[in-house]
Amino acid sequence: MLSIKPVDDMSSILLHFDESIKMSNADKKKPIPTAPLPAATIPGNLLSSVAPPTQLPNFITASPVVAPVVPIEVKPSVVVPQSGPQPAPATVLNSNADTSTTLQDQEMFSPAIPPSKGEPMLPIRPPEDSQASQTSESLPASPEIDRIGDVMPGSGLITWMKGAVSTGGILQRVAEKAKNSVDSMITTLDPQMKEYLKSGGDLYIVVACEEEDKVSAIREAFQTVFGKATVLGHSARSEVTAAQPVGYAAAYAAAKQRVAHVRSTCAEVTNNVPVVAIEGFLHEAVSDRWYEMSVVVLSQPSIGVELQVCGQGTPVAVAALAALRAATPGSYVHRDTGFAVTLESVMAASLQVPQTEWQDALTGVGRREILSLAARSLAGSYKKSLAVSAGEV
Repeated sequence: MLSIKPVDDMSSILLHFDESIKMSNADKKKPIPTAPLPAATIPGNLLSSVAPPTQLPNFITASPVVAPVVPIEVKPSVVVPQSGPQPAPATVLNSNADTSTTLQDQEMFSPAIPPSKGEPMLPIRPPEDSQASQTSESLPASPEIDRIGDVMPGSGLITWMKGAVSTGGILQRVAEKAKNSVDSMITTLDPQMKEYLKSGGDLYIVVACEEEDKVSAIREAFQTVFGKATVLGHSARSEVTAAQPVGYAAAYAAAKQRVAHVRSTCAEVTNNVPVVAIEGFLHEAVSDRWYEMSVVVLSQPSIGVELQVCGQGTPVAVAALAALRAATPGSYVHRDTGFAVTLESVMAASLQVPQTEWQDALTGVGRREILSLAARSLAGSYKKSLAVSAGEV
């Protein structure tokens, strides 16, 4: 039988109840896992468990191992004595050895770069030949040397360049273009250098006039056509016509007179030197329609060349013609060929400009520009005449 002990008080009961609850909670808690050991305490290495790598495949075909073949000596069973000379014993051929040698030759490694890479193409001369000079006949024939000789004839690159320039090839065109570019730059910076750069050459021309605008127009035209030309002006006068000719016939006669005057007064101007003369005149195209024009004449008696061209006409007002008639007296000697005063003096006074600029002030095209275009046409005709004369000779 169980004996029940009396409980003294309430506090002991509560204490006993708390202890029983704590004991039941401790039984329900999970056990704490064991902490892992460090790597140093684990026996062995971490990689000790990794398997070793397998062997890589070999793609080189191994040559078959052929066992050496021992030649078998065949002994004759019956020996027959012979009195004559004994023949040499037959040699037994080893066919297996030849087969193995052939296989080895086929399986030899062949490098991608041949052994002769980098070696000189021409044989090196021995020391005794280096002392003697070699000629073109003694040098070995080589296609590379022949190819270089075709490109660079002569002794070197300079000779080839000179030949290419003289034959009119691409080098000559490049040189001319470069020269023209430099000349254009120089003349742009200093226009007065144009006369210096293009002066010279084989062409020498004399202009029967000292007015700079007329001489410069002729110079520019001939230098444009011929490239280089020396053009100089000499004073010349005409006494066979009026001061202001009227009509082409009077102007042509005055120009011829100027050419003759230059040849008679200048000893250096021979018949082989071309002389250019310029003469302005008035031309009545229709009734009361007057134009001022210029005739340009070139004469070279040595080759029988005489050329004439006319420049662009500038319209003239009727009032200017009335002033010219009023300024010409009835007793003027050359009244039948023109007027006693020039048109440029009348127009300059009317427009209040210099005498050489009245065409520009009236129409916007100056006299120099008009003469330059006419002289360029004259220079082109003269160049063709020289070619024809040279062909006949």
